[in-house]
Amino acid sequence: MNIVDSSGWLEYLADGPNAGFFAKPIEGIKELLVPSISIYEVFKRVVQQKSENEALQVVALMQQGQVINLDPSIAIGAAHVSLQYQMPMADAIMLATARNHKAVLWTQDSHFKGVQNVNYKMAVQSVK
Repeated sequence: MNIVDSSGWLEYLADGPNAGFFAKPIEGIKELLVPSISIYEVFKRVVQQKSENEALQVVALMQQGQVINLDPSIAIGAAHVSLQYQMPMADAIMLATARNHKAVLWTQDSHFKGVQNVNYKMAVQSVK
């Protein structure tokens, strides 16, 4: 099972330099888990950068995977993860959801570097 964090979804959708890294887990719908917090983060960013209509289309794509809602078990796990790694809430929820479902988390967020069961690829900064 795979979970792609919000940065991965946004990279894939924008066809950024690391889009190919995230293609396999995103396009492998049968193995894709989507934490509901990812839907929040991606929807919000797409509305800001594009439009609500495009954001709704993205949410429809995300919902092709199995959406995982935040429950008490994941919430408590996320609190532990946040304390252990000094991680922001949304990222801790992503990692706790992955651990709860024995999934691999795919990301380009640097604070996940070296964390077990995380496939991390360094974000490529565009030069302007």
